[in-house]
Amino acid sequence: MATFLLFSFYGFKSHAQNSVTLNIKLFPIQTLVVNPAQQDITLHYATKADYNTGVTSLQSDHLTIYSTSGFQVKVNTNESTANGIPLSTISIIPSSGSKPLEQSHVEYQEKSLSNEEQPIITSTTGGVNKNFNISYKGSGANMYIDYSSSSTTETYSYDVVYTIVSQ
Repeated sequence: MATFLLFSFYGFKSHAQNSVTLNIKLFPIQTLVVNPAQQDITLHYATKADYNTGVTSLQSDHLTIYSTSGFQVKVNTNESTANGIPLSTISIIPSSGSKPLEQSHVEYQEKSLSNEEQPIITSTTGGVNKNFNISYKGSGANMYIDYSSSSTTETYSYDVVYTIVSQ
């Protein structure tokens, strides 16, 4: 009989329950960093062949992206062309870097430098510390022959601005 009472005692044990709602808020984050060792890019036109074929400077892993979602990288300059080389003769050419996104998720577009923001990299997914190469290309076909106004070296400078936005 004592055994029976023991089972009956445990059979009527009461339980108390409470619940909470756990919310996880995921905020979109996009960061874009230009490689600090590549802040000053120069296209050297030093030979007849340079003027004829153009000059390209490949900057490996030039941009590093962190994005929690799809994104677009845009490029532009705030410079005018009133007294300089026409912006349309300078190309910005993106490509995969050493830590690339999957090729099926990213699209690269070569663009001529402009005062208007233009997309050069579009990705349907985010990524952590993904690298992108950028090639800066100056025109060939002797386009810059008449831009030297003296017997010394001429330098034309443009600030290139990169922006990342959510896609």
